[in-house]
Amino acid sequence: MTAGNIKGALLALLSMGLYSTHDVIIKLLGGTYPALQILFFSALLSFPPLAVLLLRDPTHGTLRPRNPFWVGLRSLCIVASGIGGFYAFSVLPLAQVYSILFAAPLLVTVLSVPLLGERVGVHRWLAVCAGLCGVLIVLRPGATPLGLGHLAALMGATATALSAIAVRRLGRSERTVILLLWPMIGNFLLTGASLGFAYRPMELGDLALTGVIAALGLAAGFLLILAYQAGEAANVAPMQYSQMLWAVAYGWFLFGERPDGPTVLGAGLIMASGLYILMRERLGASRLRPATRARFGSEAVTAPRWSLLQRLLRERG
Repeated sequence: MTAGNIKGALLALLSMGLYSTHDVIIKLLGGTYPALQILFFSALLSFPPLAVLLLRDPTHGTLRPRNPFWVGLRSLCIVASGIGGFYAFSVLPLAQVYSILFAAPLLVTVLSVPLLGERVGVHRWLAVCAGLCGVLIVLRPGATPLGLGHLAALMGATATALSAIAVRRLGRSERTVILLLWPMIGNFLLTGASLGFAYRPMELGDLALTGVIAALGLAAGFLLILAYQAGEAANVAPMQYSQMLWAVAYGWFLFGERPDGPTVLGAGLIMASGLYILMRERLGASRLRPATRARFGSEAVTAPRWSLLQRLLRERG
C-alpha cells in the first residue's frame, strides 16, 4: 500500500470516529428530547458555516433545479434518512443501528437495476442476498419484537440508497449549491413543523451539544475530502465499517450495551457483502459502476456528502 493510501485510510478512520461520536451525542440527547427536535437544531446550527461556502459559490444561476423530480426526491430522501437515523440512534443499541444502516450499499445495487439500467452479475446478486440475510439475522423477525426504531433504521437505509441513486442520475447537471441547499430547506420545513407537536425546552448545555453534532458532522466531512484526495476510493471507502468498532466501544462503556451473537453474525454478513461488491467494482467486474463513492457515504442535512463539499470548494477555487 502506498503512502497516500495509508494516509487516506487513516484520515478516513478519524473521520468515521468523528461520525460515530456525532451519533453517540444524538443517542445521549435522544433520551431526553424528541429526535426531530434534535435534528432541527443540529441542522440549524450547521447552516452558518455552510452558508459561508454557499454564498461564495462562483457559478451563476437561479436556485431552481434543472431536474426538479430528482432533486426533490433526493432532498426528501436525505431528510427521511436524517429523521430515521436520528430516531433509531435514540432508541436502539448503536451496533444494531449501524448493522441496519450498512445495508444501504446492498439496496443501491438492487435499485441500480430498474433505476440506472445496470446489469448485476450473479456474484453481486449472491452478495446482496447474503447481506440481506444478515439484516434478517440482526432483526430476527418473529423471535424478537420489532419497534419503531427498527423501522426508522430501515427507512434511513432505504432513503440513503435512493439518495445515492438520485445523485447518480443527476450527475453534474445541477449546481452544487442546489444539491446542498434544497435538503436543508426541506429539513427546516418538516422538522420545524414538528416542533409545534412535540417540543421540550432545551437546557443551554444540551443546545450546545446540538452544535457539537453539527460541528462533528462537518469536520468529518472535510476529513473525508482529505482522505479521498490522499488515497484511492477503493482503499478509503471500506473504512466506513470501522464505525462498528466505535459503536461496540461506545455502547459498551457509555450505555452498557453488549452486542449479542445474532447481531455480530448479521453485521459480519452485511459488511462482508458490501466489501465484496466494492472489490468487484474495483476489479472492473461491474461495467456501469453505480457510484461507488456515493454508495459508501451516507448523507444528512447535518453532514452533507463529502463529494459535494469537495466540489463546492473546487468550484470556489
